[in-house]
Amino acid sequence: MFCLSEIEHTLRLPPHLLNLPLAEAIKGELEGLFLDKVIAKLGLCISLYDIRSIDGGFIFPGDGASTYTVRFRLLMFRPFLGEVISARLKESSSTGLRLSLGFFDDIYIPRALLPSPSHDEPDPEDKNQVRWIWEFNEQNYPIDGMDEIRFRVHSIQYPSLPLEQDDGSKPFAPMLITGSLDADGLGPIAWWV
Repeated sequence: MFCLSEIEHTLRLPPHLLNLPLAEAIKGELEGLFLDKVIAKLGLCISLYDIRSIDGGFIFPGDGASTYTVRFRLLMFRPFLGEVISARLKESSSTGLRLSLGFFDDIYIPRALLPSPSHDEPDPEDKNQVRWIWEFNEQNYPIDGMDEIRFRVHSIQYPSLPLEQDDGSKPFAPMLITGSLDADGLGPIAWWV
């Protein structure tokens, strides 16, 4: 779920940061550039782990900033396919579920990957949502958000940045995880204890 990724980046260090120790100034700039950002094929950046090397310090003509080539490692959130993760229910609709890890909310369980057979019914507590019910041995098991939900990572997508976005549309998500609940041991933890 978490891994280290080594990156080499050409960093422009503004003149107002030159009074700080070099490593501290570069660390602050790298954190501003990468923390809480998704890098395609690498995942969501959680933390700057360490700085491996700093080279350069060139000042180009007409520019008051110094430029460095920095090699560093980032702690990334990047689950692997088939990994089982526990999350909380964020939203429930007729198309499926949306789950959250607290720091990452773009986890979707589509209707087709819910336990079979399942059906949805209006949620008595929230009229804007539905409650999914798994039917097993003539008993109903609801997905109601009270417990953590275990899901298996089905796919990870890094959609390209849209050129335009409508005012009423959902915010752009640079990393989407599709999960599955259609296997033994998956779903709300209360189902299995």
